Amino acid sequence: MNLVKLNNQLFPSFIDGLFTENRLDVPNYEKFSIPAVNISEKNTNFVIEICIPGISKEDVTIEIDKNILKVSSQTNDETLAEDTTKFTRKEFDFKNFERSFTLPKTIDTENISARHELGILSISLPKKEEEKAVKKMVEIS
Repeated sequence: MNLVKLNNQLFPSFIDGLFTENRLDVPNYEKFSIPAVNISEKNTNFVIEICIPGISKEDVTIEIDKNILKVSSQTNDETLAEDTTKFTRKEFDFKNFERSFTLPKTIDTENISARHELGILSISLPKKEEEKAVKKMVEIS
């Protein structure tokens, strides 16, 4: 097997740094990332799935304040500072993240649950039971 060097000759300096540089002058941009999210609706609940490979459940915080669900993780900077590995190519890293979701009023916030499996954080948002519609006959006078 031979290793082949990747040569990106078409706009190499522009394309290579397009998404890696801090173009918006955001503080701590390099330590921040936004994980991918899937949101699905079922009959009895909504499910939010967040892709967080390499992050343990102990490092994740889930908060509910009023109707805002906030999911975040903070990496330990001391652990990162101890790593002296020199990479020839590095395409992924475990960084801090924060995602917020506005919850509809139909969510039962007291029974929200979460589980972490194979790098996917799954948050179940049960719907409130709707008041049963009562059939009522109205007398015509």
